[in-house]
Amino acid sequence: QVQLVESGGGLVQAGGSLRISCAASGRTFSSYAMGWFRQAPGREREFVAGCSRSGGSTYADSVKGRFTISRDNAKNTVYLQMNSLKPEDTAAYYCAAKASLAIYYYYTRSSEYDSWGQGTQVTVSS
Repeated sequence: QVQLVESGGGLVQAGGSLRISCAASGRTFSSYAMGWFRQAPGREREFVAGCSRSGGSTYADSVKGRFTISRDNAKNTVYLQMNSLKPEDTAAYYCAAKASLAIYYYYTRSSEYDSWGQGTQVTVSS
């Protein structure tokens, strides 16, 4: 029942940084665990980062140490801060929400999520 809209994508040089955002509508944002996924041409959608209702996080090995997921419940927004970007990070990035009774759980499988945004393109040049 939550609407998600991503923004902030663009073209970045390798080694640069970018922060993308996902704005959620509704009054129950704090009841959702959130996640970021990405999909490059010819590839399946893959997990990037997940955030629990309490703000705890988990990351794919490919982005660990470079990316940070965070949420601001007052703004109904989840962020993905991307540092030390590599050309292989080029993809369409999607945010997702999962209604959850658990405070501390995060989720890594796309099939676990209930709602999806339309995506924002991130392109990293060499």
